[in-house]
Amino acid sequence: MQKTFYPKGTEHQTHWLLVDAAGENLGRLATQVARRLLGKDKPTFTPGVEVGDHVVVINASKIQVSGKRLDQKFYYRHSGYPGGIKKVSLRDQLQHTPERAIKAAVWGMLPHNRYGRKLIGKLKIYRGADHPHGPQRPVEILLANKRAAQ
Repeated sequence: MQKTFYPKGTEHQTHWLLVDAAGENLGRLATQVARRLLGKDKPTFTPGVEVGDHVVVINASKIQVSGKRLDQKFYYRHSGYPGGIKKVSLRDQLQHTPERAIKAAVWGMLPHNRYGRKLIGKLKIYRGADHPHGPQRPVEILLANKRAAQ
């Protein structure tokens, strides 16, 4: 009789991955990062079990967006007070805080519960090429867009 495999906390090993966002499309980058955070690229993937890797995204300020999305997409937040809604376009968001735009895109592709909040904590995003995660020795991965160009 064959038993179903269920990964336990000590049986899987998490890695640190480095993703260069320069020239990447925002949505395509977000799907690849979300897959790595969830662990869907591993053969031991089990829904609801944390088998994903830590992901470091660099060069967030060099992200690309297609179409008219820069002027037509807005991010909303509310202070909790009457009339306290704020609206920021994607163009302004990418100029001021491109990290928030990438984080929002990845968050939209993760489960919206405790598990998803734990996974989004494994995502580190930096505006430029410098990051403080050198001691973790992240492995650079090429996304499908850059693999096709080679």
